[in-house]
Amino acid sequence: MVKQANSVLSGFGTTIFETMSALAKETGAINLGQGFPDEDGPEDIRAAAAKAFMEGPNQYPPMMGTPDLRQAVADHNHRFYGIAVNPDTDILITSGATEALADCLMALIEPGDEVVLFEPLYDCYLPLVLRAGGIPKFIRLDPPSWTLEPERLAAAFSDKTKLVLLNTPMNPTGKVFNLDELEQIAEQVQKYDAYAVCDEVYEHIVFGLSRHVPIATLPGMGERTVRIGSAGKTFSLTGWKVGYVTGCTELIARIAKAHQFITFTTPPALQQAVAYGLNKGDEFYEKLQIDMQSKRNYFKYGLENAGFETAACDGTYFINVDIRSIGFTGTDEEFCRLIITEAGVAALPVSAFYMSDNAEKHFVRFCFCKREDVLSDAVTRLSDFFSGK
Repeated sequence: MVKQANSVLSGFGTTIFETMSALAKETGAINLGQGFPDEDGPEDIRAAAAKAFMEGPNQYPPMMGTPDLRQAVADHNHRFYGIAVNPDTDILITSGATEALADCLMALIEPGDEVVLFEPLYDCYLPLVLRAGGIPKFIRLDPPSWTLEPERLAAAFSDKTKLVLLNTPMNPTGKVFNLDELEQIAEQVQKYDAYAVCDEVYEHIVFGLSRHVPIATLPGMGERTVRIGSAGKTFSLTGWKVGYVTGCTELIARIAKAHQFITFTTPPALQQAVAYGLNKGDEFYEKLQIDMQSKRNYFKYGLENAGFETAACDGTYFINVDIRSIGFTGTDEEFCRLIITEAGVAALPVSAFYMSDNAEKHFVRFCFCKREDVLSDAVTRLSDFFSGK
């Protein structure tokens, strides 16, 4: 008889991303389910990586990250948010933001600690929290506005709260937490002497009048917050898996203890290229925002012209639609399977991102960080299918 594998992780099935992407590949559908651009990032950044690979060194870089990249991350923090940190002690480079999350949760959670999570939530959060021994406490955000209700926020915190895991701009909702909401969260974090682990990988993909405000910049939060960034999202190089964590010296020292036993380090050539990228001028970041907002607007208006009602979307790669608005009465998963096999377009059911009871089952998430011709084709296919053409 074979002994059972780890009960926490084995309890989770194949991710919805893999399931729907596999079905899209099988049917030849346009994949607007999984969140990655269909064009590679800037050529000069890729050239910097190629040059660094060929010239070396290609041996182990420092465990905390290369000095150039740590300095670039520190400069980036100060340039965009006025956050001043020591690159030698307050920055940690990781093999992607998911590893950074795992490091933070393993380093900060003791078994039995409560962890506050906002749902719908990115799919890796709950497995990582549970594997670290944390007890999840969910705060539900409801479409289409994704508003944070103060009563739900207060009810999630207690004397057992160790940390809150905050994702802003937020996947899958496209929500950007505003200053009032951040102040409410910060008040609860400080009231219960907790930490804030902040997934801010979409920090430069924010639309309209919305602004990304790191909660670390609020009074009293600097010493109890770590913020996580991602070269994959900022430079449209998701396969590179280069992340960075910023926090006070004490917190980074703890988190580095977990990092050293997970990946230990990240390819030095990629770190060199990301350092080059982070030092790009403001025009690069402005163009990223403009290009993604243009894609959001183009796809949003196309969906609405096809008869869909869209939820609020102030950032990220993602927009959600209410499937009831075109008369569909089944579940979101049934809808996704239908449009993949019949309309040739893949999306993800938002119910897969809710982990507590009574998940929303009438919203689906589309990813719009694709070429305009791909988005146009997807809108045409959906419009034709639901109009009976």
